[in-house]
Amino acid sequence: MKQVSHKILSILMAFVVLFSTMSFTMSMHYCGGTLVETAIFQKAKGCGMEMQKPSSEGCSINKKNCCDDKQLIVDGQNELKLQVDKISFEQQVFIASFVYTYINLFEGLNENVSSFEEYEPPLIIKEIFKIDETYLI
Repeated sequence: MKQVSHKILSILMAFVVLFSTMSFTMSMHYCGGTLVETAIFQKAKGCGMEMQKPSSEGCSINKKNCCDDKQLIVDGQNELKLQVDKISFEQQVFIASFVYTYINLFEGLNENVSSFEEYEPPLIIKEIFKIDETYLI
């Protein structure tokens, strides 16, 4: 059982390292102030209502485009810095208690304990379902 919990803990730590070092871009396309499409790792395709660049010759009024593209960029860590020698005493206590409780979380009971085994069922004086029965003749 402890080998399984150690494997789960190592997989969990691998996911933490993976997601803390991963960078990604989220692209969003708004049309008229309403979010129409989102895409991760690529550019949002859009709604097809984007304005072409109008020629501004002899025109003093330009229309504003109703569509808008925004990007959210999340940068991950480039380098992992392991500073085991600079862990404070409180951090060591937290790590030790977390590992201890996580390992003991999956330990089961040695035997199935039941609280109602020592109690006897109540004595039945009358069969209640027979009293409430009705018969159609």
